[in-house]
Amino acid sequence: MDKKNMMMTSMLTLDRGETEDEMEKGREEMEVEEEKTQQEEGRLMLADDLAEKLPKCLTSGSGQQVSNGFATSTPQNSREGPSSEASSGGTASGPEGGTRSLVPLAGLRTLVVQQTSLERPRETWSKKLDFLLSVIGYAVDLGNVWRFPYICYQNGGGAFLLPYLLMAVFGGVPLFYMELALGQFHHSGCISIWKHVCPIFKGIGFAICIIALYIAFYYNTIMAWALYYLLSSFQSTLPWSTCSNSWNTANCNRYVFTDRNVSWSNSSTSPAEEFYTRQVLQIHLSPGLHQLGFISWQLALCLLFIFTIVYFSIWKGVKTSGKVVWVTATFPYLVLLVLLIRGATLPGAWRGVVFYLKPDWEKLLSTTVWIDAAAQIFFSLGPGFGVLLAFASYNPFHNNCYKDALVTSSVNCLTSFLSGFVIFTVLGYMAEMRQQDVDAVAKDAGPSLLFIIYAEAISNMPAATFFSIIFFLMIIMLGLDSTFAGLEGVITAMLDEYPHVLVKRREKFVFSLVCVCYLGALSTLTYGGAFVVKLFEEYATGPAVITVVLLEVIVMLGFYPGCFWRVCWVAICPCFLLFIIISFLAFPPEVRLFDYHYPPWTTVLGYCIGVSSFICVPAYMVYHLISAKGTFQQRLLKSITPEPSSDQQRDIVVTNAV
Repeated sequence: MDKKNMMMTSMLTLDRGETEDEMEKGREEMEVEEEKTQQEEGRLMLADDLAEKLPKCLTSGSGQQVSNGFATSTPQNSREGPSSEASSGGTASGPEGGTRSLVPLAGLRTLVVQQTSLERPRETWSKKLDFLLSVIGYAVDLGNVWRFPYICYQNGGGAFLLPYLLMAVFGGVPLFYMELALGQFHHSGCISIWKHVCPIFKGIGFAICIIALYIAFYYNTIMAWALYYLLSSFQSTLPWSTCSNSWNTANCNRYVFTDRNVSWSNSSTSPAEEFYTRQVLQIHLSPGLHQLGFISWQLALCLLFIFTIVYFSIWKGVKTSGKVVWVTATFPYLVLLVLLIRGATLPGAWRGVVFYLKPDWEKLLSTTVWIDAAAQIFFSLGPGFGVLLAFASYNPFHNNCYKDALVTSSVNCLTSFLSGFVIFTVLGYMAEMRQQDVDAVAKDAGPSLLFIIYAEAISNMPAATFFSIIFFLMIIMLGLDSTFAGLEGVITAMLDEYPHVLVKRREKFVFSLVCVCYLGALSTLTYGGAFVVKLFEEYATGPAVITVVLLEVIVMLGFYPGCFWRVCWVAICPCFLLFIIISFLAFPPEVRLFDYHYPPWTTVLGYCIGVSSFICVPAYMVYHLISAKGTFQQRLLKSITPEPSSDQQRDIVVTNAV
């Protein structure tokens, strides 16, 4: 650290009987003492009573009071000539903006050094709203648009809201609040925070970073698909609205509301489905995961553009990303409102709304409904990914994170509910146009719901080009917010853990991280890339993240906010998470994509990917115990004892005291 930062505000007291020559000599001596101080290598820790004793013997008759209690006056530089106020006390600027005060004391000449912090000041949010929009942008992602509506109607419609709200109140929100509080309290990312909680569990932080990388490998590919759609939308006729394109097959049939002569069979496909599968994904050129095929250069360029936006949005830290989210976090709400109004005016929209909200109370007797509710609220709010810890660590210490947790989590849940209306008004319109039931139209979940069903509905609307552009632009912005947050969680964690190496090289580190994410995503850009995306989505994040959060809840119980939160953290949240984990292990999902059923060996591969991140936890435990000194009992005791925060240390340097 620059030695100039170790120079403290000093005060030089002179005898009132000194002449101007003596004062000049005193200033010269003071400058010599400054030069000696700059050459000192160590720093002395003084007891607090030093600061208490000095004010008792150093008094001033006039001047302004500063933080150390001593008086100051006008001179601003030690090299200025004597002033008329020198005899009664004065100040001179010291290194790095410090001050030296001239205070009269009988026959004494003392250099007193004031305490200061040697820690690098931590970056903070420019505005409180930057933080709130960043958290909302992270929590509100693509899953709110495509997963919640599908899960809701599949599990009893309006009846599903009961388990969803219960899981939110007793599981999701307490976990959300816990991470915000811990990040703000310790001002640390997901790795270094563990030295203040339980050092032996630092492997959890490394596991979170690996999980974030896995997410970056596949999540941004979905935005690349959306960008491909966006670029294809700048045409008078949308390419997925007709069957006359080079990629279409003989089975392609287009539903037109005014054309009742269209014959639809089980082998028929819509132009929107063929555009998605045969033109964008080109999945027909890959037989499965065992043979992915070549990389699609169109998608590779789209993904490169996405990562370029990501890099220039986060390379400078939360100061830049906090400004970008003013657009990326608010624009989707404007588009959702426009699409809701448009969807409500379509014929058959009411059929979709009724299907979405009509309660089926009998389904609440099924454990599957409660499992889906717990999983949905957990992945929607997003604790365990290190993002909330990172964002909250840039808040002021006394920020009201309790209020922030309630506001942002409520906005997230309401957005999911609103997205259901946006989706199902259009699905009702599709059912009306096809003369089918809504459940026959809403059979697809995940990206297919957006890129096939909703895209087809848009192509049949008036002003289809306009609605297509704003819809896919909304998808891109929803994804960008989550990518900013996920990578910022990794960046903050690594910079806090290795500050001397990375803090001054943040831009280079962010560039390297983005390059790693792009290279890791190349497998998802192949002809069989959609199979890889599905595999990562099912296995790479879910079980590992839930297990990580379970450990967080068990270990992070060092302070006592309120009875409700303590009960949730100690009892309800662990049960909530165990319930999801056991359900996942007892009823593993049947993974398939379109007509492709994943073979048994892919299940083994999926579990290996999931374990590869979580293995960091026991691996670091072993490393920590081996590298520590002392007997095994001493090493174990040290490994579970929190280390003191450097912010609580007082660093005082004394260069001269006479």
